[in-house]
Amino acid sequence: MPQYIWLFTRLFVTLRANMEEDKDFLRQDSDYRTLKAFQKAECIYDVTYYFAHKFLKTGDRTIDQMIQAARSGKQNLAEGNINGITSKEMELKLTNVNRASLHELLLDYEDYLRVRGLEQWAYDDPRCRQTRDFCKKHLDSAIYREKIKERSDETIANIAITLIHQCDVLIRGLIEWKKRDFKEKGGIKEEMYRARKEWQKRNGGYGFYGTNGGNGYNGFYGAYGQAPNEPNKPNDPNRPH
Repeated sequence: MPQYIWLFTRLFVTLRANMEEDKDFLRQDSDYRTLKAFQKAECIYDVTYYFAHKFLKTGDRTIDQMIQAARSGKQNLAEGNINGITSKEMELKLTNVNRASLHELLLDYEDYLRVRGLEQWAYDDPRCRQTRDFCKKHLDSAIYREKIKERSDETIANIAITLIHQCDVLIRGLIEWKKRDFKEKGGIKEEMYRARKEWQKRNGGYGFYGTNGGNGYNGFYGAYGQAPNEPNKPNDPNRPH
């Protein structure tokens, strides 16, 4: 029994040490909720959900289309961020899908204003400047859910358009950052290779059980990968030196 206690104690200590040293390998601590782009996309979704149900007629297919576009603009950021742990390519694709969904939604808002003879505010319009300043400072969707209850459909549509443009800028910046990160660090294969080489360096160039597996030289169990109570235990006079 003592040899098993010794074995599992050493196994635990070894694995714990390697986990601490490999904490940067395959990042697990990335929180997409802290991304400004995600927070702004959430604001866009909440505004769109209210707008579509408030101002579009029941049964209008545009309701579902706008809400789904807003949802995709948010959910794909989250999915891409998580997928990015093992696939930079998938992360970039999903992030760009997010951007495409928001542009689809942008057109819906512009169409709504145009066909109803409502005004889409010009960039230098004082109302647009005021809206841009407000949207830059506020990323809490609860504020928008409360404020839009007092606004007209024209105003809400212009608020949504402003949010979409600001979110698009953030997403483009995110994509460029991901491209640079890929160029500098590579993808999952390069990361796995670096992690493997570093592990070998820390462990003297040998695998977990030794060069030749379970019975390899300098393996986990000793000279020939055997437990302490087996023939080649440390006090065995026939053990090669």
